[in-house]
Amino acid sequence: MTFKVVIPARYASTRLPGKPLLDIRGKPMVVWVVESACASNADEVWVATDDDRIGNAVDRVTSKAKSMITSVDHRSGTDRIAEVATRNGWADDIIVVNVQGDEPQMPVMLINQVAALLQANPHAQIATLCTPIVSLEEFLNTNVVKVVKADNDVALYFSRAPIPWHRDSASSLNSQTRFDGASRHLGIYAYRVGALRRMTQLQPGTLEMAESLEQLRAMQAGMQIVVAQASVQPGQSVDTPEDIERVRTST
Repeated sequence: MTFKVVIPARYASTRLPGKPLLDIRGKPMVVWVVESACASNADEVWVATDDDRIGNAVDRVTSKAKSMITSVDHRSGTDRIAEVATRNGWADDIIVVNVQGDEPQMPVMLINQVAALLQANPHAQIATLCTPIVSLEEFLNTNVVKVVKADNDVALYFSRAPIPWHRDSASSLNSQTRFDGASRHLGIYAYRVGALRRMTQLQPGTLEMAESLEQLRAMQAGMQIVVAQASVQPGQSVDTPEDIERVRTST
């Protein structure tokens, strides 16, 4: 199996400006992500960025990955990945894995797993991973994206709300005390290039706008997303100053 990895890494960030370049034990965060991607089975690794400083940081430390300066007008990392695919002339059936630039502890096994999952499911256009929810706090946290899937592993819905909702409880949020069977979505995706292009040509739908979840654009347009439980636990992603400190002490 062959696949590509593209790492979208945007310099601007409301909470953490210059986030991809934050230092973790002497290396920029994006370099940790690149090294994981290069250790995977991918035959090409690209960093799609909007800033030369990020591209230069990658180019200085490894020859295994390449950087590409992409449009500053992109609304999302998915748009950046689509630009890389288009400019490289990748065919519609090529598999591309999106590894976020703020995932310095992303296990190599998960990169390979999500690519293999999409290859093994020719009916699907996108693949992603999940882990079991292990606490009520996690289940009720709207920053934790939940996913429910069918028996054939095709995603039924993603939401910031607690799903599945247990109707036998009272109707308030505080009544939801059961989280057995609930799954947390991980932000790693594999796309077929043709599906990636189609997705970026679609306008955000009502579901995406309501939940602020880009994958709902694909689902609302009838695209199938296949979901599997992650084979290993993912590491810490970086969204806040507290997150970066946790990564620095655990890496």
